[in-house]
Amino acid sequence: MEENSDEDLVVELYCEEVHEPPSAPCSTCWDDCQQIITGVTCRHVKARVFNISSELVSQHLDSPVGDSENYTMITCREEETQQESTDMDSSENDYLKPEEEKSSQTPEDMKDEIKSQSLVTSTHTVKHLQSLLKKLGLKQNYTKKLSLRRILGINKETTTDESAKCKSDLPWYFLKKVMMFNVTARNVKCTSECDSTSDDTSGTKKLNLKNLVSSPNTEDTVNPLDIITALFLCSDGFLQQEMTLKMSMCQFSVPLLLPNCDTGQCTLMLWAMRDIVKKYRPQSLSQSKGFIEERIVLSELPMVSFVRLGECSLSKSEILNKLLSNSQQYHDTFVHHDMECGDSPRIISNGLTEITWYLPGGNTNIDIFSQPVAVANLRGDIASFETQYSFLCQTSAAVFVFFDHLDSESESVFNLLKSQHHKAQIYLVGNYESKRFNLDALEKVATELDLTENNIIIKTKQKNDADFVKDLRKTVRNVIEKSELKMKIEEIVDIAHELGILVDEDAPECQTAKKNAKTITEEIQDIHKYKEDQLPRQGQIWKTLTLLEKEEFRLRNVGSKNIEDYKSDLQKQKEELRQKQNSYEMSTAMTNFITGISSPGTERFYFLKWMRMNLDNVSRIKLCELREKYKEKCKNSENKEEIKEIDRQISNSSLGTEHFFREMGQIYESSLSLPETEPSRQQLQHLPKLCAKLLLDGFPLELVDGDASNIPLRWVSDVLSQLSDLVSPKKKGKKRKIRVVTVLGVQSTGKSTLLNTMFGVQFAVSSGRCTRGAFMLLIKINEDMKNVLNCDFMVIIDTEGLKSLDLAQVDNSYEHDNELATLVVGLSDVTIVNIAMENLTEMKDILQIVVHAFLRMKEVGKKPKCVFVHQNVSDVSAHEKNLRDRKLLLDQLNEMTQAAAKMEKKEGNKSFTDVMEYSSDTGNWYIPGLWNGNPPMAPVNAGYSEAVYELKKNIIQLLGNCESSANNIMEFKEWVRSLWNAVKHENFIFSFRNSLVADEYMKLCSEFKKWEWELRKEMYTWVTNAETKISNIGTIAAKSETSDMREFLGSLKREASTVLSTWETKILNYLTQYFEQTEGHVYLVEGYKEEFSNSVVVLNREIENSVKYQLEAAAEIRQGMKEIDKIKDSNRKEIEKAVRALIDKCRKKEVQMTDEELDKEFEKMWRETLEKLSFSKQKTSNVIDKVSHSLRENLKRRGSHANELLSEMSLQDCGKEFFKYSAEGWFKKFKHTANKLFARQDHIMAAQHLAGRIIDACTDFVNERVKRKNNYHDTYIQEILHMIDEKLQNNKEVKINIEFEVSLKQHICGFAAREFQKMHEDFLEENDPYRCLNKNKERFRDDFKDVFHERDQCQKKAEEFTNRCLKPAVEDFVNRSLGPDIIDEMRKLKHFSNQMYFQYSILLDLLYKEDFQNYLSYICSYENYVKSWILEQINKHFLTESSVFKFEDQHLQSCIDNINSAIIKAKTRESDDLKAFVEDIWKELGDKLVITQDALGAFMILNNADKEQFADCLTASMNYMTETLRKKFKESPFEMKLQHLHVNPQNELFNKLIGCGKQCPFCKAPCDAGGKFHTEHFASLHRPEGLGKYKWEQTERLVTDICSSLVISDNRFRCSHTNNKWHSYKKYKKIYKDWNIQPDVSLEASDYWKYVMTKYNKNFAEQYEAQSAYIPFSWHLINKDQAEKSLKESYNIK
Repeated sequence: MEENSDEDLVVELYCEEVHEPPSAPCSTCWDDCQQIITGVTCRHVKARVFNISSELVSQHLDSPVGDSENYTMITCREEETQQESTDMDSSENDYLKPEEEKSSQTPEDMKDEIKSQSLVTSTHTVKHLQSLLKKLGLKQNYTKKLSLRRILGINKETTTDESAKCKSDLPWYFLKKVMMFNVTARNVKCTSECDSTSDDTSGTKKLNLKNLVSSPNTEDTVNPLDIITALFLCSDGFLQQEMTLKMSMCQFSVPLLLPNCDTGQCTLMLWAMRDIVKKYRPQSLSQSKGFIEERIVLSELPMVSFVRLGECSLSKSEILNKLLSNSQQYHDTFVHHDMECGDSPRIISNGLTEITWYLPGGNTNIDIFSQPVAVANLRGDIASFETQYSFLCQTSAAVFVFFDHLDSESESVFNLLKSQHHKAQIYLVGNYESKRFNLDALEKVATELDLTENNIIIKTKQKNDADFVKDLRKTVRNVIEKSELKMKIEEIVDIAHELGILVDEDAPECQTAKKNAKTITEEIQDIHKYKEDQLPRQGQIWKTLTLLEKEEFRLRNVGSKNIEDYKSDLQKQKEELRQKQNSYEMSTAMTNFITGISSPGTERFYFLKWMRMNLDNVSRIKLCELREKYKEKCKNSENKEEIKEIDRQISNSSLGTEHFFREMGQIYESSLSLPETEPSRQQLQHLPKLCAKLLLDGFPLELVDGDASNIPLRWVSDVLSQLSDLVSPKKKGKKRKIRVVTVLGVQSTGKSTLLNTMFGVQFAVSSGRCTRGAFMLLIKINEDMKNVLNCDFMVIIDTEGLKSLDLAQVDNSYEHDNELATLVVGLSDVTIVNIAMENLTEMKDILQIVVHAFLRMKEVGKKPKCVFVHQNVSDVSAHEKNLRDRKLLLDQLNEMTQAAAKMEKKEGNKSFTDVMEYSSDTGNWYIPGLWNGNPPMAPVNAGYSEAVYELKKNIIQLLGNCESSANNIMEFKEWVRSLWNAVKHENFIFSFRNSLVADEYMKLCSEFKKWEWELRKEMYTWVTNAETKISNIGTIAAKSETSDMREFLGSLKREASTVLSTWETKILNYLTQYFEQTEGHVYLVEGYKEEFSNSVVVLNREIENSVKYQLEAAAEIRQGMKEIDKIKDSNRKEIEKAVRALIDKCRKKEVQMTDEELDKEFEKMWRETLEKLSFSKQKTSNVIDKVSHSLRENLKRRGSHANELLSEMSLQDCGKEFFKYSAEGWFKKFKHTANKLFARQDHIMAAQHLAGRIIDACTDFVNERVKRKNNYHDTYIQEILHMIDEKLQNNKEVKINIEFEVSLKQHICGFAAREFQKMHEDFLEENDPYRCLNKNKERFRDDFKDVFHERDQCQKKAEEFTNRCLKPAVEDFVNRSLGPDIIDEMRKLKHFSNQMYFQYSILLDLLYKEDFQNYLSYICSYENYVKSWILEQINKHFLTESSVFKFEDQHLQSCIDNINSAIIKAKTRESDDLKAFVEDIWKELGDKLVITQDALGAFMILNNADKEQFADCLTASMNYMTETLRKKFKESPFEMKLQHLHVNPQNELFNKLIGCGKQCPFCKAPCDAGGKFHTEHFASLHRPEGLGKYKWEQTERLVTDICSSLVISDNRFRCSHTNNKWHSYKKYKKIYKDWNIQPDVSLEASDYWKYVMTKYNKNFAEQYEAQSAYIPFSWHLINKDQAEKSLKESYNIK
């Protein structure tokens, strides 16, 4: 058998008993049941001795109803063995006469308390508490107390409806219910037991009626009072306080004195009751309709106590419940025998003294007592609990003693009832119907105690329960009315100490915290003055700072001032206010407060609780006084000003811990304006961490300051950052995720109560403490729910009521409500909207605010879920009956959506379901009223808590089903920042910028660029192979079955379309998969999905056109070469014929000829043969005419005027000078002037800029084609014209007229035609047959000599084949393949990953170089500078990288492998002819390498080499070639390699990363949007206009205005697009529909360009021939580091 500790030594009795007729124990046995000694039993009762099993388990002391049993109980403790007999009689029912039975009952006070009492006294060695705690699963919590934070954590039990299955489930069941104010919380019972008789439905079992009257198995039941006692003993002070508060709300009695049956001591639960605040209206205030609201422990009330002496047949607790309940509103305040499990024996709760309060409502017809009264109830016999009884006698106005029998001879009875220290009146309450009632004994005792008849209440047969309770109530009423003994619970501590009763508040941490809190709060006399003196940084300073911040974003009062100067002034004012805040010394109150919250562990929590309660008390008293004053003044309508002042004071009378934390935030924020090295700043750096710890411990954080309507962003951000560090240590790397639930609704509609009920939290709900602003609270998710909700914490946000009466008179109240709603909806995963259907007008206002918020979120990519809650709807048919109301609600939502969409200029949203997923059936919840009856005595409605519980389950289900992944705390912080910055602007949607959205957008762009490059690379490889096949068609190397070029070209085009179509599907699938991923926040950029899908289609079409042009050009070039190759081949054959004839001639001479003689003969033969051959010179084409023809064809669609314009100037003369566009003919309506307004909008400048971009692109194209040294083909000019048309069509910045188009095309075609003409002539010269023959003359001579002398040609011919045929082909292949590899390598670098990082990298590089010329080049020649910068980066990267050689080597090896393979295959062929052998090799390499026919033809002449020997020599020669090329590749300068590439990496990267190429219509900042087909352009960073050459007309000074500021100002602009009429910047979208110019992401965002302009102000002025700009003061303060920081912020670089 295992060893057991003392506390576990409890023996369970297993037995068989002999059934004998039960006999009632005599009174002596009842009286002396505690005195029974070992071996002695009552002579009146048959003793039953049981065999004791050796199993050590808990003991059960239950007995069947009606049976009187005597158990012989043996308890073992080490060496002692003690046998005791304990009477377990529960009632007298079986021993009453028939006529008496009708009026008798089985009360819990007799049935249970006798059992329990005998248990406590007779088995004193047994540790009953430890035993029960073990059964309840609380044993470990007796020392390590349960905390509130643990209880509030969300686990699976939170949302499951399973009943308790075993005893260890019972405490959690109770806690779960009581935390949600559920009045059924005390109905705790295990469901594991089952009724064996009820299961048998077959009817075969024998009828046994004894089953119906036998005692039920109470083995698995525990008395609710034991559970409550156990939980209180195992909870820390804060959980005790929370339980007490929630129990009080349910109108449950709460512990006043908590017993510990193991130690025999009890504790006064003063701290636990501290948080209970009650409101009531005594009779004296019923006329004035006033009320009293105060903390119950501070209320001076009479107390009436109820106790029991000996056994009692009356159920004291049940009578008390009837006493405190009126007939319409009965409630079980106290647990009694007839409640569920109320009849279970109490094991540890005897000695428990409970308290409740009766509070009147001011209605004489309903109120039972006209004055408030405390009612105490002691569990157990006062003879056993003299300490508790004595305590009650000294603190109560009256003590009612319930009894059945008074022993007039017993001295102890007199001592108990008559004590010198008793202050209470004694009232005796007896039951005359009880068999043991003795009237004589009662009279004797009453006489002895000097009691009158009024002090004795007897229940007789003639007096039913109602009459009896009426008499009792009357007596209590008299006591209340006449009693002068009124005490505050707080004041009875001394009495407790005298009696040796512990007080929970005596804990040292509690006392220290109380003292520290009192030091702060006792100084408060006038709240308003106290705030000014002790909390000076908030109030007017903070409100002014808020106004300045919002003005910086809205610029409503800028008037005619320069915007940047105005913003600089605002910043200066802010700095002055911060300096003023810093000038205040830390107040005594704040010093003490920070010290208090810095206290260790529990003391900190006690301190904050004391602070909150003390401050609430102060505010409540002040508010009460002001309300009275207000009421008085309102009686006279002339006191308007005074009423207004009192009204203002009422609004400012609240003072809570949030004001101290607010001050702490302001202290911290103002300190950040000090230098980093300042000691006072460094001393405050710990404050955010301090607050983060409190947030983690369950204290709320003020998110929005309700008084100033602002968020102290830096403070909140740093607190959240610290919180992130606390829960997600950087070493572990895992970021903790959160989900957010928010409630929105009208003021005073029970939003806070709803959250408190749902999550067990404690947001302020009392009448004087309505929520202002928004508070967030953190709830831990238990491990078992983390995977369900995919998060670690839940954030609950409680908000100020919309349409607040306090703000109703303020002009911007609607704006304030909109800001708040937008913020909290944006932060939420689920938003609960509290609405009232009764008031349609009010509902419309609320819905408009809410719908506005949801619409805004939809537009910025957030998709919160929404639940509408209708409170105070209790009918079970509410859901069906309100179908019409729900339809009305949906109509209203649709109407509001259209109104909101119109205001937000997003008219595409026609219905609420366009904005979010919403079903009128599942999106509405009906919740009955909170109270079950009339407060203050009404308990919380069970229907309310159950409905809220169902709502909670639904919300948790919604959170679990969220498609979007949860934010981590740092992402939540970013949402707070971005949302709040956006709501500060007037136009939220167009002002919203969020780094998370930017992050996701950058990721999407990077992914799309990766897919695009995969496609381009694939198609580049395909085109290269196709060009190779085209080059080889018509030759032996051709693998195609057809030699018809047109047919072959058609098949290649079809193949290209198929490949592209496959890739289009592939990329669209990539895109779909990308948006289906659950990790990250892809949902934020879902709005861009269609844009990127369209971009795939556009990209596909673009590549298809490009491929078509390339294939056609390659085919035309090959066709052109065919004729030339034919001539060359014919000439070579003639020469070969002549050479062979010469060899025969020379051999016939039979004389050994010298080399000189052979040379002479060869020269003669060469001259004669060439004279015979007819060399018709290649005809040169007039490319200029061809280009001119193509241009005319292109412009045909533009009409006759275009033809006239073409005829005005010859193409030969076009494009020789710099293109300059004239505005003649365009500005006939308007006078063309460069006025102060914004030269940037000047038509000529915009057109000139557009032309420049197109010319640069076409020049690059021409240079690329010329570099390839091919012949000209018409597809080249057609491709150029197509490029120009596409760029002109895509342009929306400049209005294009026919003159501009024609002159631009003439300029480009003129330049291109000359270049192509020269290229054509160079090609003809290079491929002239006469020239080609002469080029190979020496080779022919050498071959002639070799053949004549019959020398072995194998080695020589192998080298010739390698060097003249293979080597050029291999080099060409490597050059064609290297370009994509270089692009691939560059794309791996971060600054080439996407457009935004690309732009950031260029600007950062400019900042580091600190070179004015670079800035000038970047601004004035953007594309040229960017291309040169890319080239610089390529050179820089590959000068230090060996990867280029690695790529070259890979491609070289690939070619060598192919050649070797071709040689091996050719060897296996049967032919011995060398020519056939070489042709076989050529065929194998036909789709890889292009070997020129010229070189191959020259090689084949006079070739008499042996095939086998040639193959061996070729292999050796190949090895040598490989090493030679490898060496060449290794030693060649990288710049040289770039010149030979077929793909220009510089241009390709530029085209990939320049995006659409559009520029801001105001400041020319480049567009940063990804994808080709985006519908909206945006730039991350706009510039001062002066950098774009704009100056004021009158002063000639450069302009400092930035368009990201102008678009939120009231300034105006005019340009050709506005027909030179003034137009508001705020409405720029009407003119530039496809541009989204967002305000700066922060006030520091433009610091980069401000810094540049300030630094190079004089340089720019000199360069632009202007006067230096007037630089705002604040710009001079920006340093290089700040400029870099702003750059990172603008481009969202982490």
